Amino acid sequence: MMRIFSVAVVASALLQGCMFAPGQYMDTEAMTKEGGAESSRVELIPITPKLLAMDAATQVSYALPKELLDYKPGPYLIGPNDALYITVWDHPELTAPSGPQQQIDANGRLVNPDGNLFYPYVGEVVAKGRTLAALRSEITDKLRQYIDSPQVDISVLRFASQRVVITGAVLKAGPVPITTTPMSVMEAIGASGVDPINADLSNLTLTRGGKRYTLDLDTFNLNPSRLNDIYLKDGDQLYLPYNDRKRIYVMGEVMQPRALSFKTRSMNLTDVLGSVGGINQNTSNADAIYVIRGAQNLDTQPAKVFHLQAGSPAAMALATRFDVQPQDVVFVGPANITRWNRVISQLIPSASIIGTGASTQNNLSEANSR
Repeated sequence: MMRIFSVAVVASALLQGCMFAPGQYMDTEAMTKEGGAESSRVELIPITPKLLAMDAATQVSYALPKELLDYKPGPYLIGPNDALYITVWDHPELTAPSGPQQQIDANGRLVNPDGNLFYPYVGEVVAKGRTLAALRSEITDKLRQYIDSPQVDISVLRFASQRVVITGAVLKAGPVPITTTPMSVMEAIGASGVDPINADLSNLTLTRGGKRYTLDLDTFNLNPSRLNDIYLKDGDQLYLPYNDRKRIYVMGEVMQPRALSFKTRSMNLTDVLGSVGGINQNTSNADAIYVIRGAQNLDTQPAKVFHLQAGSPAAMALATRFDVQPQDVVFVGPANITRWNRVISQLIPSASIIGTGASTQNNLSEANSR
């Protein structure tokens, strides 16, 4: 009698197994059922060619700020703490007063903090805010009182008066001097080096005069890119953020469930699934691929659940055109047979215990009858 009871319990549990199957699965009926608790909190949206066309029509094209593109740096202006090397041809006593055997830095002329510069026979001259050509012309004119047809040349030994500060997910953070060669955004980032693992390439911030501009380094790969046409000026600050707060969470029946860093401005659903090794062909339901968006804002608006039926490989063409967003959750549901097998795996130990108990009871009954 006990054995018959145990078989009945197991059979009943198996018949209702999918209802209590362990693990997660998406109950779309609860989402769409009129008046249901889930229907008011979640909007189920199929991923179709029409949806993709509507999204493409509403996308705003990325454009660089006009005021940044309009800025063109002029000639380098000398400033305090710059070190100049002034050459007077055929007059080494003026060019290298410390002697030709000394390091070239020893014969440099430092611009004082007040912006003035002292030079023999010339005295103090104002260097701050002037071009190299203008300073060269003044020194040449004043040397004519002592030297017949002086030939003067000026170059910068050390640039220290103007700089750009770069911070964030770069390999070499800190100040980068502005030189006589105009420096673009890409050249400055190249000099500092990008942290390829932790950088958020889509949100480089340029702060100028108290105003912030967001630049997308990933567009440098587009043709033509105008990032090289944005030049930096003294006092600019560049910040390349980390991508630790921009992630996509991939869950369910995929080969390697995990959180993916969102490094660029856009990433499509195919990229996401490919990054985790694809869906599990043995356990997944290819018609149950979901992208959950806005779950963190349920207090103010319903979450959106985008549904892709990818049972046919051709449907993955839709996934290639569907862009995910930071904080999205990508979930691949299990196949019915997978849920069934999980129920069985959970019930077999229980059935074994019941069977063992029934055998023990039978043995005791036989022993008592003897």
